[in-house]
Amino acid sequence: MQLDILAIGVHPDDVELCASGTLMMEKLRGKKVGVVDLTRGELGTRGTAELRLKEAARAAAILDLDVRENLGMADGFFKIDEEHQRKVIRALRKYRPEIVLTNPLEDRHPDHGRAGKLVAESCFLSGLRKVETLDDEGKPQAHWRPKYVFHFVQDRYYTPSFVYDISPVMERKIEAIKAYSSQFFSTEYKEDEPQTYISTPEFLNAIIGRLQMYGKMIGVPYAEGFISEKMLGVASMDAFVRRDT
Repeated sequence: MQLDILAIGVHPDDVELCASGTLMMEKLRGKKVGVVDLTRGELGTRGTAELRLKEAARAAAILDLDVRENLGMADGFFKIDEEHQRKVIRALRKYRPEIVLTNPLEDRHPDHGRAGKLVAESCFLSGLRKVETLDDEGKPQAHWRPKYVFHFVQDRYYTPSFVYDISPVMERKIEAIKAYSSQFFSTEYKEDEPQTYISTPEFLNAIIGRLQMYGKMIGVPYAEGFISEKMLGVASMDAFVRRDT
């Protein structure tokens, strides 16, 4: 299946927090969208790797994704090396997205920045014909390079290159985040485990506040922000016109 947009996050729930609204809006516009998680988030203080996979499946259903895949890299210990680059390249060549959304290049959690760099480098290498990879059936894959790689804003604040109006799907975005009841504040999760940085009500309130702030920048209730290392161009000044339809 060829996707129009592929979001690649290092932990299950990264995409839900940072880019799920954009994926849903594009899906409503007829695009094919998917998520690839690099790890199972097995080092998380709360929950288990198995539970995280179940939560990711619930979130995928809420987001109406066309595909979701987990590459099974080691949480906390994956590297930017040939082995891991080839795993990402195989996924890129499998889904052949026009646009990739991924973690920031620097962030509070070292996995986020490392993943952002891994994915960005892999997107370039995936376009090299002499980098050979095989698909799930052992057949050679054709080279493929996404047209754009955009990094979402995660924990640390960055001024985005552009923001995307997600107001129509904001409620579903919050529902998808709350699918990870082991990770974020939930009255349903009853395990006797310690509170973490992200499991308090204040964390989710901060996420919503940032979405409101980005929305305010363009005169809408909520927006997600993205950073581009590549200069963005437009073919028409109409691209700057915000329409209500």
